[in-house]
Amino acid sequence: MNDFKGRQFKGEIILWAVRWYCKYGISYRELEEMLEERGIEVDHTTLYRWMQHYAPLIEKRLCWYWRRPISSSWRLDGTYIKVKGKWAYYYRAIDKDGHTIDFYLSPTRNAKAAKRFLGKSIKGLSNWFFPRKLNTDKASTYTAAIQELKQEGKLPPETEHRQVKYLNNRLEADHGKLKRLVKPTLGFKSMKTAYVTLKGFEVMRALKKGQGSPWQYQPGVKGEVCQINRNFGLYTA
Repeated sequence: MNDFKGRQFKGEIILWAVRWYCKYGISYRELEEMLEERGIEVDHTTLYRWMQHYAPLIEKRLCWYWRRPISSSWRLDGTYIKVKGKWAYYYRAIDKDGHTIDFYLSPTRNAKAAKRFLGKSIKGLSNWFFPRKLNTDKASTYTAAIQELKQEGKLPPETEHRQVKYLNNRLEADHGKLKRLVKPTLGFKSMKTAYVTLKGFEVMRALKKGQGSPWQYQPGVKGEVCQINRNFGLYTA
């Protein structure tokens, strides 16, 4: 299947643009100018459409490479993201080594949303990747969500729930790096476009942290580029 059939530009150029937007904290108009300097004339509205179509595909196809927590000790917390002028809650999880595990955007912060997020995070994981310790803030929403998942047999009863504030410092710092990418967007217009964009940001953050490096043919940025292109049938050197 050709993911770029009917597109005016080659797949390498499209993925190039999407990667840059997701990785470097720039606006669509800035990206338009950067591409124009390289002889590629693409309107910023086209770049937006590329982003909405290909960012979730990149996240989906590369999740096998990066969504593998090294440690069974997880840190769960969230941050607020403005969507259509209102604050939405963005749940995120990393392991104790800082590797991204999962994320979830919700219009509300409650036990139901926390359960949905944690259930999504553990779904499909092999036993050896399962969390043995979960560290959260003192919000009762996490306590209720963890208890319900244990009762349903989706979390082992021996899973330890801790609420130690300093253990989430690394996650708080990771929130800050993510928000530097969010700032140039000047706010999202809908939950759908926000979540799609955040998926692209998260996968590029994970790759930058080296989470896909064991499966890369080359080190560094070249390895990232090659890894993404290969998953779209583009075998570049």
